[in-house]
Amino acid sequence: MQASRSRQLVAGLTVVSLLLLAACGDTAPTPAGGDQKKTVRIGYLPITHAAPLYLEQGLDKEDYEIELVKFGSWPDLMDALNTGHIDGASVLVQLAMRAKEQGIDLKTVALGHKDGNVVVSSQAITSVADLRGQSFAIPSRFSSHNILLYEMLKREGLAYTDVDVVELPPPEMPVALAEGRIAGYVVAEPFGAASVVAGHGKVMFQSDELWPESICCVLVLRSDWIREHQQLTGSVVEKYVEAGQLAERKDAHAKESLGTYLNAKEEVLDLSLEWIHYDDLKLDEASYRTLSDYLVEMGLSDNPPAFDEFVDNSFIENVLESR
Repeated sequence: MQASRSRQLVAGLTVVSLLLLAACGDTAPTPAGGDQKKTVRIGYLPITHAAPLYLEQGLDKEDYEIELVKFGSWPDLMDALNTGHIDGASVLVQLAMRAKEQGIDLKTVALGHKDGNVVVSSQAITSVADLRGQSFAIPSRFSSHNILLYEMLKREGLAYTDVDVVELPPPEMPVALAEGRIAGYVVAEPFGAASVVAGHGKVMFQSDELWPESICCVLVLRSDWIREHQQLTGSVVEKYVEAGQLAERKDAHAKESLGTYLNAKEEVLDLSLEWIHYDDLKLDEASYRTLSDYLVEMGLSDNPPAFDEFVDNSFIENVLESR
């Protein structure tokens, strides 16, 4: 009889303990899935070409937050993108195409900008012919900047090999020009404007003079991430397009946002923004075909990815149709 009562007492205490534990759990409930914001990790280099990302960071977003991950070089950024440590990136389109060729499944969902690349030379250079035998800097062989150099030399009757082409990190180029280590360079902004404002360099060509409708930086996302987050991708692209429109205003708000990410003097940023546009961020097939032809002609790619394999315009088209 006593044993029976003991068993009942133990059972009762167990029930009470379980109820207390449940009550403790109720005091700190897990937020519902709809209330949690997804973090989207996007890589970038601190250049004006990534301006829509900077302004998107400051927009109100219901279902996601962007974590911008800064890199010091394109190879480091591509390593992180290719291995899935980031979900997407603002990146040179040629590097993304090369990764696609190598089996990394990426999709371009928007352009980063239009125009905004300048060929800069030292004050001593008076013509393209003066570059023969001189050192000239680009950020990467797989870049629109390299294509612009190639096209400039070809138009002036020079071979690509007539110039000593060197790859330098963008921040080093204005210093190298000022010190006389290179005769010129072409690179993302604001590094071209930096030399012009400082008086060490001058503009030889704007990108649209050499290659109209040129493609440079693009917003890419990993395809596996897109498949898993279709609706979220639509939201990211929608806000990205909105941010591009804000960047195109080039007003005090836009400059303040860019200044948060760029180490550039006000007059350098002002000049840089004069050269660049953010109001049309859809990548069209004709421009992509021109880019692919350049890569084959220059021996940088034997088989560039097809437009439909590399570009997904469905998200940006939905945004444009809804406006």
